Amino acid sequence: MVSKINGLFGKRALYVFDPVALQSILIKDHSSYEDALFMLSMNMMLFGPSVVATIGDQHRKQRKMINPVFSTQQMRQMIPIFYQVARNLQEGIERQLRNPSGSGDIDILDWMSRAALELIGQGGLGHSFDPLVEESQSVFTNAIKDTLTALPLCPEIWVTSFRRWVLDNLVPIAKIQRLKNLSDTINAEAAQVVAQRRLAIQSGEGAILQEVGEGKDIMSVLLRANMKAEESERLGEDELAAQTATFIFAATDTTSNTLAQILQLLAQHTEVQEKLRTEILQAAGDEEIPYDQLEGLPYLDAVCRETLRLYAPVSDTFRDCIRDTVLPLSEPIQGLDGTWMKEILVPEGTRIVISIRGCNINKAIWGEDADEWKPERWLSPLPETVTNARIPGVYSNLLSFLGGGRSCIGFKFSQLEMKVVLCVLLRSFRFYPSDKEIVWNYSLVRFPTVGKDSGKPSMPMKLVPIKETMTLA
Repeated sequence: MVSKINGLFGKRALYVFDPVALQSILIKDHSSYEDALFMLSMNMMLFGPSVVATIGDQHRKQRKMINPVFSTQQMRQMIPIFYQVARNLQEGIERQLRNPSGSGDIDILDWMSRAALELIGQGGLGHSFDPLVEESQSVFTNAIKDTLTALPLCPEIWVTSFRRWVLDNLVPIAKIQRLKNLSDTINAEAAQVVAQRRLAIQSGEGAILQEVGEGKDIMSVLLRANMKAEESERLGEDELAAQTATFIFAATDTTSNTLAQILQLLAQHTEVQEKLRTEILQAAGDEEIPYDQLEGLPYLDAVCRETLRLYAPVSDTFRDCIRDTVLPLSEPIQGLDGTWMKEILVPEGTRIVISIRGCNINKAIWGEDADEWKPERWLSPLPETVTNARIPGVYSNLLSFLGGGRSCIGFKFSQLEMKVVLCVLLRSFRFYPSDKEIVWNYSLVRFPTVGKDSGKPSMPMKLVPIKETMTLA
């Protein structure tokens, strides 16, 4: 569960999915490990000084300010907003299905990307990016998709000395300039959103009630809290814009790809799809399902958990060891010299590859069927091997949203929006696989394409309205 590997440019690295070692890296001895320098530099260039690009006191200050806006109480406020967006999504898909010029397949990833952007827009930022009223090409959605496929252009050369002015002035390479332009698009939109929310708040309660989300969105809550904070605790304008850019990107690509993955699995496992649809319809029919009841739907929760276990949107993340330290292990391993070790000396400068997927499908923890998609495993108590492993994740004995001080700050938001979208779509449509070959690719984040050679994220599916299938029956 811990292996020595060769990193880029011969850099020594450890590949880790041992739960005890992960506890040490993410929680107990977290101060000995920082996000890998190339990741921090990449995030700084793409988004600015956000929570994914900062370390130390600045990072802690940002999380202290941001954590409360993703509380359970705040998530309850999201339900009406999410349902409205999901209904708009449903109606947009229905219009495309009625279009006689259509090909018969629906690019479900495109719709999930548009919906995820609008969900973070309205629920997170009090801003509408895409009304979902018709099939269209959103410049902003496309920018996020293009950034996803361009992430392999972010290698070890992005160290702290590789500054943004180099991209602006010294690198005419078309692919690098495309990445710069994508970053510019995201950050310009983020700065505009922050300015609009601040103006609405300063204009008074009457003005903000006329805005998207009526001031209940994450950014409005964050701005109010920031205004009330002590000056030393406030986030600067550049930090607020950077958080916004990060929210937009992170909440759009990971959520849309996970939703597409769930719908593909449901199309392939029709018995699971029907069982889940029955649970949703019995809960509330065509009505909105209240927060507590939605969170209490066991099969919906099981489908989401199992998909995030087996197909976490991010498979690996990276840390750099910043001081000589000792890494404990859950069980001894044998070194190249034949010696058995219960702990490993990790020299300063070692790259740590945290295998999220390796931990989530570890057969020693999850059993021999760990690499199979079985939502039913969550309907009964988990094996003692899972609970005893004490996996240091913030979510359900999984590492999908990481753990510790750099865990995913918006995982509750992501979970809730996925459940609402699934409730609305599954009571409206039946999903079937496309005849086209779907290949899942990895570019720091998993995404599907049609065939192996296409670089464009896409996942066509066949959808049939529930009313139509009932009529045929």
